[in-house]
Amino acid sequence: MAEVKNSAPQGGGVWMRFVAARPRLTLLVALVLTALAVLAGSGVADRMGSGGWQDPDAESTYATEVLERAFPASQPNLLLLVDAGKAGVDAPAVAAEAARLAERLDAEPGVTGVGSYWSVKSPALRAKDGREAVIAARIEGDEKTAGETLERIAPAFRGAHGPVEVSVGGPVAVQHEMQTIIQEDLLRAELIALPITLVLLVMVFGSAVAALLPLAVGIVAILGTNAVLRGLTEFTDVSVFAMNLTTALGLGLAIDYALFIVRRFREELEAGADTRTAVATTLRTAGRTVLFSALTVAVSLAGMMVFPQYFLRSFAYAGLAVVLLAAAAALTLLPAALLLLGERVNAWDLRKAFRRRGRGEAGTAAAAGTGAGAGTGAGKAVGAGWARAATLVMRRAPLFAVGTVVGLVLLGLPFLNVAFGTADDRQLPATSESRVVQDTLRHDFPGSPGGALTVLAEGRATPAQYAAYRDRIDGLPGVVRVDGPLVRGTDAYFTVLAEGEAVGPRAKALVGELRAAPAPFDTSVTGTAAVLTDSQDAIAERLPWALAIVVVVTLLLVFLLTGSVLIPVQAVLLNALSLTAMFGAMVWVFQDGHLSGLLGFTPTGDIETTLPVLMFCVAFGLSMDYGVFLLSRIKEEYDASGDHERSVRFGLSRTGGLITAAAVILAVVMVAIGTSRVTNTKMLGLGLALAVLMDAMVVRSLLVPSVMKLTGRLTWWAPGPLRRLHDRFGISESGEPAAAPAAARAAGSAEDREKEPVGT
Repeated sequence: MAEVKNSAPQGGGVWMRFVAARPRLTLLVALVLTALAVLAGSGVADRMGSGGWQDPDAESTYATEVLERAFPASQPNLLLLVDAGKAGVDAPAVAAEAARLAERLDAEPGVTGVGSYWSVKSPALRAKDGREAVIAARIEGDEKTAGETLERIAPAFRGAHGPVEVSVGGPVAVQHEMQTIIQEDLLRAELIALPITLVLLVMVFGSAVAALLPLAVGIVAILGTNAVLRGLTEFTDVSVFAMNLTTALGLGLAIDYALFIVRRFREELEAGADTRTAVATTLRTAGRTVLFSALTVAVSLAGMMVFPQYFLRSFAYAGLAVVLLAAAAALTLLPAALLLLGERVNAWDLRKAFRRRGRGEAGTAAAAGTGAGAGTGAGKAVGAGWARAATLVMRRAPLFAVGTVVGLVLLGLPFLNVAFGTADDRQLPATSESRVVQDTLRHDFPGSPGGALTVLAEGRATPAQYAAYRDRIDGLPGVVRVDGPLVRGTDAYFTVLAEGEAVGPRAKALVGELRAAPAPFDTSVTGTAAVLTDSQDAIAERLPWALAIVVVVTLLLVFLLTGSVLIPVQAVLLNALSLTAMFGAMVWVFQDGHLSGLLGFTPTGDIETTLPVLMFCVAFGLSMDYGVFLLSRIKEEYDASGDHERSVRFGLSRTGGLITAAAVILAVVMVAIGTSRVTNTKMLGLGLALAVLMDAMVVRSLLVPSVMKLTGRLTWWAPGPLRRLHDRFGISESGEPAAAPAAARAAGSAEDREKEPVGT
């Protein structure tokens, strides 16, 4: 390998020639494309939705759409909470002012189905103490149109009106306020994460110039993804929550890839290669690993495409775009910049004094360095430490393997008590206006006006048949009240109020009972509990397909990397174990409410149904990202030496610091996102931060070396046909043919083995 570093690249490749031909032009084109992406992606958040949890093909969705067209008053999404104070809602002056407000609301363009307590005298629209009542209406159009209408009319109704005080709420207000808060919180997260990330990168690289490279790649990936999402909003619904993933993965993966590439480039320079050869070798080795890692992450995120909810599909869109753009930028912009910088990549070295002091004993630091610190003079000490840690773990492999597995399983046990629910206004801060309105309805009004079930009846029926059906559903267990039917032509609907919470056990059980109840006409059930039930059914139906896609393709990709049958299975199982702490914390903290005061959220006793799927796909992909970095270096040394334990030590010494540094920086980005005032975003950011740290600091450092020690040389076994398949199509970071004899490769790596700080 030393000869390769100091000679012309043997397989510098077409990509190296492409990048090296015009590095300045490459950077200029990238700058122009990034500027165009800024223009193309401007205003993307305003075109996104804040819903997407329902199955568009479900019975509840069909019923909702029919009711919106035929009975707009049955599906109100705007609620005006009228507070009459001590006078009470039945006072003549209050009733007159409420009638004027309802009349003004009915005259607003885009508003239909206006009704109120004062017009229908429904007890459900009047507070128990008689001081508050509701005016309900429906704002027409999709989420974007409804939000624009709300922005236009809300200021005219909010506030004092004669003897009453009006607050604006309802689903459309909740969604609009959530969208606004997410945009504000994302900007704040970026302002928090970027400077901290830059400081950490300077600490890791030593050089301020080198530290700016990952940030440049991340910014290109984020801005490019925003442009892609903006284009997608022209054709399909995209969730505003996906922008959080864009920021997190854009910075996180860009830092991962840049750390890996710049570290390898520094190694080559330290070994005596000229700039051009160093870049060529870096692309042929680390570049392949980066591309391979991007594919594994993309596969995990693509698993969400099989689900019908656009909330999940949006994360697949954003994730695939940002992963591919981050990899493209890392494999194009970074090599071009490194060609132009050369040795100046170490300029503005803030640790020069420490490097000079340690140079006399450091020797060739690159050969011993961590992924981030190679070339700084600190690399040998850190690399040797990781090698010693690997040696210790392998000496006590059974103890570390069993202890780590048991610990991870125990951390995941709370997830056995998970209860699935649906996102509602309690995602918002307790002081937000729409949340206050919904809390008032929830606690001060009879039943749950916003959580009733609606039964759509289609087909001609007589009054007697309607009455008989009403009596039948009124006799079902847990039914508090049945209103209706309201008939229009051949269609009608009934409103059914269940005991307990809108998505409580009784409400969800009642959905099935209503759907099973015999009727002389076609019935469809909708409402909050029905939407949740249908969403859970859709996820349960498609989850095996998503898992199969992720697992099977991951097994195939890791086999192509390693040529082993056992390592891919280990990778999938260990990656899954690395997520147990995240899932356990999800339930213990966010469902059960521990630390809710410290973290500032309202526990609801359940977890939004789609979030575990989302967090699994993202965290599994990031775990595979780190796994590929480690396995590629282990495989590189095993191909060269044929020594299994030495290869594990080598891989951990070369990537332990890299993976840890990348995980800490990504965790900082995730925690910044976790400062959001929206509970689901908080859960996403903090949960993924925990998963990333557990994977890097526990699974990669303890579980992988101990398990590989226990499996020994069997780790690399594959049946003959598969071995020949890998020899022909497999890849390796070393750039050597997969079928080359180990002995021949070992001779070429003797110098490297002398330099390796095995710590034994």
